[in-house]
Amino acid sequence: METNSSFLERTFSLNERKTNAKTEFLAGLTTFMTMSYILVVNPNMLSETGMDKGGVFTATIVASIIAMLFMGLFANLPFALSAGMGLNAFFTYTVVLSMGHDWSYALTAVFLEGIIFIVMSFFNIREAIFTSIPMSLKNAVSVGIGLFITLVGLISAGVIVNNDATLISLGEIASRPSLVFIVSLMVMALLTAKNVKGALLYGIITGTVLALILGVSHLPGGMLFSLPPSLSPVAFKLHWGDLFTFDMFSVMFTFLFVDLFDTVGTLTGVATKAGLIDEDGNLPGVGRALLSDAIGTVVGALLGTSTVTTFVESASGVADGGRTGLTSLSCAFFFFVSLFLFPIFSIVPAQATSAALVMVGLFMISPINQIKLDDYTESVPAFLTMVTMPFAYSIAEGISVGMISYVILKVATGRGKEVSPVMYLLALIFTLRYLRPILPL
Repeated sequence: METNSSFLERTFSLNERKTNAKTEFLAGLTTFMTMSYILVVNPNMLSETGMDKGGVFTATIVASIIAMLFMGLFANLPFALSAGMGLNAFFTYTVVLSMGHDWSYALTAVFLEGIIFIVMSFFNIREAIFTSIPMSLKNAVSVGIGLFITLVGLISAGVIVNNDATLISLGEIASRPSLVFIVSLMVMALLTAKNVKGALLYGIITGTVLALILGVSHLPGGMLFSLPPSLSPVAFKLHWGDLFTFDMFSVMFTFLFVDLFDTVGTLTGVATKAGLIDEDGNLPGVGRALLSDAIGTVVGALLGTSTVTTFVESASGVADGGRTGLTSLSCAFFFFVSLFLFPIFSIVPAQATSAALVMVGLFMISPINQIKLDDYTESVPAFLTMVTMPFAYSIAEGISVGMISYVILKVATGRGKEVSPVMYLLALIFTLRYLRPILPL
């Protein structure tokens, strides 16, 4: 009779990757600790669109579990997946609150993106598109999203407010809600500086306790444990009325673009740290990993949550020794346990999760060091991408402006050969989108 250890060895190649079941289980717990803030942030953020917070909570967890089952059993890689930061902000603040679409419209765009990704994964198109976009814009998108998320967090916390005279200004800092935000942020920053795993989660917990003490938040009237909230208010609510429009293409492409770079970049970075990259610089099983990511996105859209993607926090589990898909399965187990803890997650105040957004914003701006600032055909489009996202309050506009300006500057300086055919096509599409109101169509 086959022992449990031999079954795990045969399934996950533990010895080959110099690990064991205990290490993999603890690595999954570490990954969960560092990314579990998404179970608070995502329902809070998407609920601003009118979506049911409990339904989003359940949808986020179930979609994450399914994606991690594929990642663990199909790809055998130590990566965790859930609703991606930046993509959920674009979903909420750009597509719904800024562009005025219903949240079901945004879910439809996410669903279509996931279907396209599944097709692209079979034909290795994702990697081909990724290589066609200049590195300066790839880095700028990450930085711009980081700035955008930071602004979202500051506004959500009430630290930055609307002001008719100056557009935005500093809010009331000497208040109990602001104190919760400041303390949460400082705890996260301090623990991050000390390399404490789960720093964001601990900061959220500290902020929640302080909010309860100050009366900013209140304990639920019932039990702290319950059955998962129903999916029915948010599941299978896709909207098919405006498929063939510039807006739908723009929204879907932005989800596609950001998810593409986020996933491929995260897989490459974390796999390198785990020593899973082969001598040719490739990640064995990357096609299966990308397919797992795409399946998670499709399932998530159907259930009622924003784009599911591979989390960079997977690096924390890798740092703790995670090397196989057993780490992903372990993380999925803790997500499952969280299904029954919605009353606990529901008492977390917006000020605590806003602090997490600011810290994630910080983490995302690190690629700015890789942008060639002395080459203005590279730095100007990158800069426009970065500043347009927060100032126009739109990730999509930042990407559009960056691509158009990149092509214009390269061509105008006689360096058009540096621009890929894909970039020319995308720049043309986005230019037509801006010119649409004055074109005789």
